[in-house]
Amino acid sequence: MTAITDDSQRLGPRRRAVLEFALDNLVWLILLVVLVVFSLTIPRFFQIGILLNILEQSTFVGVIAVGLSLTLIAGHMDLSVESVMALAAMIVALTFGTGGAGSGLELTPAFLAFPVSLAMALTVGALIGLFNGTLVVRFGINAFIVTLGSYILVRGMVVALSGGRSVYGLPDILRVMAVERIAGVPLTAWALILTFTVFAFILGRTPFGRHLMMIGGNAVATYRAGIDVKRTVTIAFVLSGALAGLAGWLLASRTAGATANLGIGMLFQAFAAVVIGGVSLKGGQGRLSGVFAGVLLLTSIQTAINVMGMPPHYTQMIQGSLVLLAVLLDALKGAVRRRYL
Repeated sequence: MTAITDDSQRLGPRRRAVLEFALDNLVWLILLVVLVVFSLTIPRFFQIGILLNILEQSTFVGVIAVGLSLTLIAGHMDLSVESVMALAAMIVALTFGTGGAGSGLELTPAFLAFPVSLAMALTVGALIGLFNGTLVVRFGINAFIVTLGSYILVRGMVVALSGGRSVYGLPDILRVMAVERIAGVPLTAWALILTFTVFAFILGRTPFGRHLMMIGGNAVATYRAGIDVKRTVTIAFVLSGALAGLAGWLLASRTAGATANLGIGMLFQAFAAVVIGGVSLKGGQGRLSGVFAGVLLLTSIQTAINVMGMPPHYTQMIQGSLVLLAVLLDALKGAVRRRYL
């Protein structure tokens, strides 16, 4: 009998269940502690308005973090999501914006601009995701290199299309997501909640989600089990691109337009949230509930820094520290699981 087996048996089934629950939800516990500390130490922090603002500000990073999680769970990486988000937002703004470089397209009836613009953003993202996925699975090019190249290429496309100019003046129908609320919660925040709910179900309850986990854990064994690995990974990249397009559409609605440098830095925030949320960089592990908590945690810290009037570089320092801590915690959780579970 090994020491590992002895330790796991000594814990007992109930204690093992408690330990496993704590490991799976560690980021939620950290978020709770952080919110309690901020509420006790920062005047007027614990208010409905601030909490709703945290949820709303989490939308754009959160949506691209879902797509990034899909590719990471499959054992790959998508660095292009930030640029894809910016391109989708710029194309929508150029098409429907009336100011700056916008063409001011008007559809009849006017409400058609809502579904048409959304379809445009999703299509742009999905096509770039298909391009990335094809290069990765059909030509065997490393996903890091492919998506890094796409990141640079697509960001250049954003600048080229706009000529470096800002676009503004989106019609009111495209501002609905930013200005309207349901039960006091902005529609953008509802979009975030719906996105996480849908893809958490897909990952946890569908064959596609299980196949992604299996591929990230062992792609060769998954292939030998009769699962179409190339097709599944390609779909993951397409979904990642489409989600980036959705984030761009929501961001254009929020800002009423787009700029050439729109969303710069969000990739690193999304990556930090994904790692903090417990998605393994080795693939095969991850839960979107943890990623959601990771997004809220980072946004809460950023909001607290803004409320206290601290210099913005503190946000980067804390986020970087949290990423390093998350990697360390991931290693520690793996050691605890191997020893006690």
